[in-house]
Amino acid sequence: MKRINQETIRNTQVLFQKIKVFTIDQLVSSLSCSVPTARLKLKQWHAYTSYNQNGRYYALYNIPYFDLNDIWCFKGICFSKHGNLKKTIIYLVNNSTEGLTGKKLGSILRLSPQSFLHHFKSTQGIQREKHKGVYVYFSDKPEIYITQMEQRCRKRTTSTQCQLSNQDAIIILTSIIKHHGIELENIMKLPEIRKIKLSRNAIQDFMDAHGLLKKTSD
Repeated sequence: MKRINQETIRNTQVLFQKIKVFTIDQLVSSLSCSVPTARLKLKQWHAYTSYNQNGRYYALYNIPYFDLNDIWCFKGICFSKHGNLKKTIIYLVNNSTEGLTGKKLGSILRLSPQSFLHHFKSTQGIQREKHKGVYVYFSDKPEIYITQMEQRCRKRTTSTQCQLSNQDAIIILTSIIKHHGIELENIMKLPEIRKIKLSRNAIQDFMDAHGLLKKTSD
């Protein structure tokens, strides 16, 4: 493998500092090297790869000015401190206070939700539920999920389910997670549910509002 002299490397880095983002072809041309060598340099330089534009663009590690969501976009080319689109969505959802709708994710990522969300229907690290006709993405970690659901509940101060105590809400959510796919009638029979003596309507309203109520077959 031909050794690249340090002056060529410095000139290349100065160029990419100016133009902000670049492609692998530009790097190969600037260094007069092969594609594998160029990719090795990207790794050595800890360069960022764009999560849109098919991952075609790169930025040197000290170029991006990330926002509060760890996102930086330049001329429609977007980068994340957390890597590719999948890793970024998992990070955003898991660090949200009450889950994120597809519209909110699109706003944060500067992407149309229709262009990417269909790829993440079943992704380890997140889960989605329909709430009032809108899909919401939550963490699939039980402890984070419960906290996110509690927060969504607190914001709906006029609804029946928000009249439940935080402790009761946690008991219901924990039971649903533990007995995945369980129907309302069977939930009412669980010892932990019977112990807190909640009405059927209160539990039904809570589950329905959060898209947790399993429909019984006709």
